[in-house]
Amino acid sequence: MKFCSIASGSSGNCIFAGSASTSILIDAGISGKRVENGLNTLGYTGKDLNGILITHEHSDHIKGLGVLARRLQIPIYATSGTIGAILGCQSLGKFPEGIFKEIKSDEAFEIGDIQVDPFAISHDASEPVGYRISHEDCSVGIATDLGKYDDYIVEHLQGLDALLLEANHDVNMLQVGAYPYYLKQRILSDRGHLSNCLAGQLLCRLLHDGLKEIILGHLSKENNYEALAFETVCSEVTMGDNPYKSKDFHIAVARRDEVSDMILV
Repeated sequence: MKFCSIASGSSGNCIFAGSASTSILIDAGISGKRVENGLNTLGYTGKDLNGILITHEHSDHIKGLGVLARRLQIPIYATSGTIGAILGCQSLGKFPEGIFKEIKSDEAFEIGDIQVDPFAISHDASEPVGYRISHEDCSVGIATDLGKYDDYIVEHLQGLDALLLEANHDVNMLQVGAYPYYLKQRILSDRGHLSNCLAGQLLCRLLHDGLKEIILGHLSKENNYEALAFETVCSEVTMGDNPYKSKDFHIAVARRDEVSDMILV
């Protein structure tokens, strides 16, 4: 199974995953041109895609969706609430008839030889989900835009081979930064985003010997930076109540404007 971040951050998110015969995107929060360029970097084109999974309707996850839908004419998978919110975004233009495929949390479905398990997340969107994507005995997880995590989230992310996990902000940077008070409260709320510290604490509950790759993603441009996210998460792992140290795992940070290395699991 293959797994890669094409773009990740508060300004736009797009992830590639696939098997030898099936290829999908998770979110399309960058321009259609950037998506195509990212796929080309990986040795693919948009015509190789079998579907697009959407986590929720915020612009940093759907910005290029209208263009891709009209150009590629491939199924778009999202919850009912997310589909309704997307169709209400006039800036995306018209979508081809019948292109949306409604999915539900905790109801697995298949795209080619890939199994997709959506799970509900806490975020200020209509009906947001994260995804667990599996092929044969390998699985990867996409967990961003989490206002909080609980046993339900942990259960859906157990036993992964690879994980893209949100490390959105440093709490101190956010609190003393230029954002207005209401926006700070939104980000810090249970329907906001995971801080670096919370990302590290969640990761501590997911670690196991078979976890090969961890990518920290969805970093805020204004309230975080790569080295801080990496060091904070690593510190939580090393100092946490678990038998591991951060050096026991390959942990990387996804960049907002750069395609990550392809991960093979």
